[in-house]
Amino acid sequence: QVQLVESGGGLVQAGGSLRLSCAASGRTFSRNAMGWFCQVPGREREFVAAMTRSGGATTYADSVKGRFTISRENAKTTVYLQMNSLKVEDTGVYYCAAGRIMTRMTATYDYWGQGTQVTVSS
Repeated sequence: QVQLVESGGGLVQAGGSLRLSCAASGRTFSRNAMGWFCQVPGREREFVAAMTRSGGATTYADSVKGRFTISRENAKTTVYLQMNSLKVEDTGVYYCAAGRIMTRMTATYDYWGQGTQVTVSS
C-alpha cells in the first residue's frame, strides 16, 4: 500500500513557476514508477509527466515538454514536478500517482493522491 500527499499548488501569474511535491508513505516507493496528471472540470484526467522507478527515464506530454521537469528522491520517498513558464492552460488539479511501470495511462496507476490545485492567471 502506498499513500500519496501532494503539496505546492497555488495561484501564479502566467510565466511564473511552481514546484509540486508528492510525499509517499510506505516502504515500496522505490519499486514504483511515478506520474503526474492534471484534471480540469468536465474533462478527463490527462497525463503530464512520468518517471521510472529508478528515475533513469522520463516522459512528458508534448504540451509541457521543455517547461516541466519530473524528479524523485527515493531516500525521501518524494517525487517533484517543477513547473516553469506556466501558461493559463496549465490550470487544473494536479495528481501524483504510483504504479508498476511508467506509462501515460491513468488506468495503469494503482495509487493516487488527493490532488493540489494550480491556478495560472493571465
